[in-house]
Amino acid sequence: MAKPASRQPRRKGAAPAAGPRRASVAPLLLSIAVGLMVVFSFATVLLLIFGMLPTIVAFIIDRTPSKYSAYCVGGMNVSGVFPYVLELWNTGNNFAVAKHILTDVFALAVMYGASGFGWMVYLAVPPVVGAFLTVMAQRRVALLRTTQRNLIEEWGEDVANPMSELRRK
Repeated sequence: MAKPASRQPRRKGAAPAAGPRRASVAPLLLSIAVGLMVVFSFATVLLLIFGMLPTIVAFIIDRTPSKYSAYCVGGMNVSGVFPYVLELWNTGNNFAVAKHILTDVFALAVMYGASGFGWMVYLAVPPVVGAFLTVMAQRRVALLRTTQRNLIEEWGEDVANPMSELRRK
């Protein structure tokens, strides 16, 4: 008679563990895709690596699990690199064009300037949103106080302090 498989109880809210096959397939497919890109379009990979360096740095230095700086910098960095990737693709996707783009100071200024704008967005937007939320909360408190005053005028002080009625008894 075979022993039943022992089951350990899962912690509340814990997701079921992925099998070893599922965990090892994604990195394998990613490495195959990158390898094929290097073989068939080395010039594009070269341009993307050098153009997207600020995004790689943002991803490395951001220690938060959400990686918001990498998203902000990466989005703007892609918008700065994309025109030059299109130029590379329209001119034959060869190494000489990629070298020309990477040695052009204006092209590098556009790529890295766009990522600098991403850093500015990452640093400037959270305080603005925080100030906006604070103003909204203060406005809500003012409206609630006005409603409270109106209720006190209509129903008396016992509405504001219900424990005073219990103390009298």
